Amino acid sequence: MDSGVKGLAILGSTGSIGRQTLDVVRAFPDRFSVVALSAGSNLDLLAEQAREFGARVASSEAPAGELAALLPQGCAVATHEEVASHPDVDMVMAASVGRAGLGPILAAIRAGKTLALANKEPVVMAGEIVMGAARDAGVDVLPVDSEPSAIWQCLRGEDRAISRVIITASGGAFRNRAPEELASVTPAEALRHPTWTMGRKITIDSATLMNKGFEVIESRWLFDLTWEQIDVVVHHQSIIHAMVEYADGSTKAQLSPPDMRIPIQHALLYPERMENDALPRFEPAETGALTFEPLDEARYPCFRLALEAGRKGMTYPAVLSAADEVAVEMFLGGAIGFTDIPAAVEWTLSRHEPAATPVLEDILEADEWARRTARSWPGRA
Repeated sequence: MDSGVKGLAILGSTGSIGRQTLDVVRAFPDRFSVVALSAGSNLDLLAEQAREFGARVASSEAPAGELAALLPQGCAVATHEEVASHPDVDMVMAASVGRAGLGPILAAIRAGKTLALANKEPVVMAGEIVMGAARDAGVDVLPVDSEPSAIWQCLRGEDRAISRVIITASGGAFRNRAPEELASVTPAEALRHPTWTMGRKITIDSATLMNKGFEVIESRWLFDLTWEQIDVVVHHQSIIHAMVEYADGSTKAQLSPPDMRIPIQHALLYPERMENDALPRFEPAETGALTFEPLDEARYPCFRLALEAGRKGMTYPAVLSAADEVAVEMFLGGAIGFTDIPAAVEWTLSRHEPAATPVLEDILEADEWARRTARSWPGRA
């Protein structure tokens, strides 16, 4: 690429994070060249994005011929791995959902691309493998998810005298709902997050707090922390995204309005910070009080399951991630209730026989096993 212009590949370009990434690119057209795009099934939007940004290659889950018929002239069909490793790409925005991002993320690392990581499930599934590959390849992994991004920003300029990191949780859509009422909630209710606008899967994970458990596992690997160094508190306002406490008792916090374009822009332009008038600003007097509460694990069984699986390690985190993905799909499809999500995940985990020192093949096999098993949960309608 030309000096000063980053060649971008965006995995999951039609999803919430992918679309917001392109919003940031529009704000800085002289800083980025969108080389490659990948998506799932939203072919019309993918083709529209390829046309607007002049992408050279694109990939999807559809047959190659179906996608090729929609793409503009000059944009070729590729695999997800080819998108992530294209020779003209400098940075890969990993914004896919679930397991789908793992292969392309590893392909990007092997090709030496800087990785902007918004897709947390691959690190949940295979954190040791992903981060080990990044270290071996000398690849920078830049967190995009708001809480890991906040930790990263608080750590910059400091030594490693960390006492603990404190991740905040909004509490999700049902933070004020009586536990006995949760069995009857609908997908539409669960998709109304009180502070964030996100994709469907992550919004449900935020309602169950599985997403917060994933962030604990992700942070353990991204920042080489012990489990004992990671705390979670409920912070309804979603203004403070994380804090880092140091050995001398000082605590640094990262604050910003709940808008994913802020951590996206930070990763894309790192190490620079540039003005973007489209982004909201934190106004203390208008925001008012910032409150914190302990997290009630009894209210959020998915959070407990995530911590247990993360601490066990082996292939349990891969099973956790896959079973949750299936359970959320079943809930959104009306096959199970909201409170059945943790039940289906726990039932699947309880039947797993882990690989003690898993390699990538073991993790992928555990993922496939968990998907089959979760779909056979006896409570499914």
